[in-house]
Amino acid sequence: MSIKDYRGDVEKCCRCSCCKFIPLQKVKGSKYSYACPSIAKYNFNAYSGGGRLLSMYSMLKGEMDYSEKLKEITYNCNMCGACGVSCNYAMDMQVNEPISEFRVESVKDGQTHPALEKVIEGLRKTNSMVPVKGKRGDWAAGLNLKNAAQEQVDVLFHVGCKTSFDPKMHKLAQATAKILQKAGVNFGIAGDVEVCCGGRAYQMGYEEDARSQAKKNMALIKKAGVKTVVTGCADGYQAFKVLYDKFGVKGDLEVLHISEYIDMLMKEGKLKLTQKVNMTVTYHDPCNLGRKGESYKHWKGVRKPGNRFMFDPPKDYRRGEHGVYQPPRDVLASIPGLTLSEMTRIKEYAWCCGSGGGVSESNPEFAMWTGKERIEEALSTGAEAIVTTCPWCEKNFKEAIMASGSKLKVYDIVELVEKAI
Repeated sequence: MSIKDYRGDVEKCCRCSCCKFIPLQKVKGSKYSYACPSIAKYNFNAYSGGGRLLSMYSMLKGEMDYSEKLKEITYNCNMCGACGVSCNYAMDMQVNEPISEFRVESVKDGQTHPALEKVIEGLRKTNSMVPVKGKRGDWAAGLNLKNAAQEQVDVLFHVGCKTSFDPKMHKLAQATAKILQKAGVNFGIAGDVEVCCGGRAYQMGYEEDARSQAKKNMALIKKAGVKTVVTGCADGYQAFKVLYDKFGVKGDLEVLHISEYIDMLMKEGKLKLTQKVNMTVTYHDPCNLGRKGESYKHWKGVRKPGNRFMFDPPKDYRRGEHGVYQPPRDVLASIPGLTLSEMTRIKEYAWCCGSGGGVSESNPEFAMWTGKERIEEALSTGAEAIVTTCPWCEKNFKEAIMASGSKLKVYDIVELVEKAI
């Protein structure tokens, strides 16, 4: 598709500014009312969802072309999806889709960012979105895990680039593997032949590279006969579940985040959390597990002629409300001694951690600013720690905490589950 296919959506935007804030019914005060980090940081309409649609509309009418300022605005977006969810609280129109498509067209037209080009060059050479240190499967040394590329398994544990190659994140993969072993799950890993899911490449606008990674992953999955993929990475979850469906390659593959899978194992009586973890925590909903993790909605039809924005058959819009929200909260509630204290902006209206959309690579200062905003909100709950379910969120939060001098701790949910068993 192209931005031309979303002309009706960009024309429909009424410049109401709802994309900038969480819905009024959810606002508890001015302190945590913004939804979009980009507009909150740069305070100029062009950085908002509606402002981006307006820029596209001007380009569609031939009134504007690429410029250095437009490129700067385009790439200073976390691609977190908050603007579209806030808009769709009351409106039926696409916001996130045309913004993503504009990134894709910018890349196709050669309007790229040097930092992101470097990342994608690395992906093409190494099948990884992060610098490769050692082998992808080094984290599993001594765990005696099955190789899904060689043995029949029921579940494939897709680890992801960040957790595989960052030694500080190896503990997340190891904790996940031990939990699955404890529950008696017949699972395996792809080890050194695992490749990047392509999700972050798509966020950056490199659709063809994302599609290439999708084909590689699905080829491995089909060859192994795997029916279920479990991942601890929110980006990977959104890629396998949503993007691959959008690309038409997912088929009947079942995709579960580890928080969903742990919740299911507990409810089936295969996993019991018995050890006390005396702590007050707050939970951060990753964008790609929450609002952007909602199932993709396929639609084929036509727009009805006339001055009203109507379709035959009617379109069903993704509003972010059906992401993965309750399973991680149910898991936390099952840990003895643990108390959950919620932030103001949660679930589909959660504030982004700051690392998405290539921002952590292209503008680390903006990523850090966004992370600090979330840490401040977490501290306002009185929590001792912030818990998340994505290694990229954990990385950005830890860097933001270090920069701000806070004593807040950061945990992935699997670390707390491992403590509890």
